Amino acid sequence: MMTMHKNILIKGGRVIDPASGFDEITDVALADGALAAIKNIASDFQVEHTIDASGCLVLPGLVDLAMRLREPGHEHEGMLESEMTAAVAGGVTSLVCPPDTDPVLDVPGLVEMLRFRAEKLNLGHLYPLGALTRGLAGEALTEMLELTEAGCVGFSQADVPVQNTQVLQRALQYASTFGYTVWLRPQDFYLGKGVAASGALATRMGLSGVPVAAETIALLTLFELMKTTDARVHLCRLSSAAGVALVHQAKLDGLKVTCDISINSLHLTENDIGFFDSRARLTPPLRQQRDRDALRAALADGT
Repeated sequence: MMTMHKNILIKGGRVIDPASGFDEITDVALADGALAAIKNIASDFQVEHTIDASGCLVLPGLVDLAMRLREPGHEHEGMLESEMTAAVAGGVTSLVCPPDTDPVLDVPGLVEMLRFRAEKLNLGHLYPLGALTRGLAGEALTEMLELTEAGCVGFSQADVPVQNTQVLQRALQYASTFGYTVWLRPQDFYLGKGVAASGALATRMGLSGVPVAAETIALLTLFELMKTTDARVHLCRLSSAAGVALVHQAKLDGLKVTCDISINSLHLTENDIGFFDSRARLTPPLRQQRDRDALRAALADGT
C-alpha cells in the first residue's frame, strides 16, 4: 500500500504559473495536499518526501477543451472513469466535454447526471457544453437557460456545422442576451466533408480534400453575425494561416472572440499522413508547413 506523505518538497523544477507570470527554476512545498510555498520555503518546513524535478516543468493542472468522455452512449470506447483517470494521470485536471454524446446533451437531466457521475468519481473538474440546437440538428434552439442552470459553461455544435444561417443568428442573439459563450468549430458544411487538406498531396494520394476556404468562409459568416449580435464566441481548433489572419483582424475590430488550436496542428503537417497512416486522419485535417508555422506564431503572440 502506498504511503501518503503530508509534507512534500518538489526540488529544482521549472515552475510556471501563467496567472502571475512566474517562470523560474525553484522549489515548491506541499502540505496536506495543498500548495504551501513557492521559492521562499519556511526554514521549519519538515520535509517527509522529496521529488527531484530537475529538467521537468511544474505546472498548475492543465485544461482539455475538447475531452470526448464517451458517456453516455459510447461506453464501449471508454467509460467516464477510465477517461478521467487517464486525464488526471497526464496532468489534466479540468475537462470541457462537448455535447455530442449519445443522447446529445440537449436536456438538463443528462447534464445533471453527467456532472453527478463526475463529482462522485472525484478525479477532476468536468465542465459540460450544452448543445446549441436540439439533437445538434441545426434547426431548433435548446433551452439555454435551463442547461446553464444544470451546469453547462457554454453551448456548442461539436463538429456539426449549423447550415441555416438564420438559426445561427438567432442562437447568437439569444446567447448574447444572457451573456453565454458559444463554442463553434469554423467549417463550412459542404466544403468540409473531405479527409485531408486540399492540395498536391491529397490529389496524388486520391484523398478527398478540405480546402482552406471551408474554414475562412465559416469564419467570415460568423464574424458578420457577431457584429450585429455582439455575441461572445470561442472558436475551436483553427487549422490554417488564413484563418489565423481573420481571427487577428476580428480581435482588432473589437469582436468578442477567442480561439484554440489542436496540439496536432502545432506539431504535424500533411506530410505526416505518410503512406495512408490512419492516425493522421484528423478533424480538422493537417495542413501545410506554412499553416503550422502561422499557428505556432499565433499561439506565441497571443492571437
